[in-house]
Amino acid sequence: MKIIIASQNPAKIAAAQQALDRLFPAVSTSITGVAVPSGVSAQPFSDEETRLGACNRARAAQQACPDADLWIGMEGGVARLHRQLQTFAWIQVLGQGLDNGARSASLTLPSFVADALEQGEELGDAMDRLFRLTNCKQAGGAIGVLTQNALSRTQVYRDTLILALAPLLNPAPYAVPARQTNPGPGNPA
Repeated sequence: MKIIIASQNPAKIAAAQQALDRLFPAVSTSITGVAVPSGVSAQPFSDEETRLGACNRARAAQQACPDADLWIGMEGGVARLHRQLQTFAWIQVLGQGLDNGARSASLTLPSFVADALEQGEELGDAMDRLFRLTNCKQAGGAIGVLTQNALSRTQVYRDTLILALAPLLNPAPYAVPARQTNPGPGNPA
């Protein structure tokens, strides 16, 4: 199976490799990372912008490498929820009849990190500067730093990708047409 990851970030590529190894242990996979634009801000600042970035990346990867079986876009972002800034990711998968996304768990950011982001810094850069790190976004990310490596960016992205692949793993329930919830004229409930 040929898979294109819409990123050259080692943490994202590792997440995809781990997810696919877990889901398809008997299938030989070839994973390639390609740099493609997200079409959104360098630091997405809403759920919708982050989701759009993942979708745009998956579609751009599909256009750049059309001969693959799956194209995966991963986009990390932040959004404000109840006066707290939280980080999360959206993952979009295209291919084999699949066009599906999943949102990761969220992590509340410390206020001094949130302040840096609101001043225009990207999360990875702010984490590097504030915690005196080097390129943490290509390792455990803010998740690793703030959970003392109990979780990493790779683990969270891996699990989110598994969720996005659920319709491919278990296609029958997803093939059932949705029930009509609001019958129109001539369609009694």
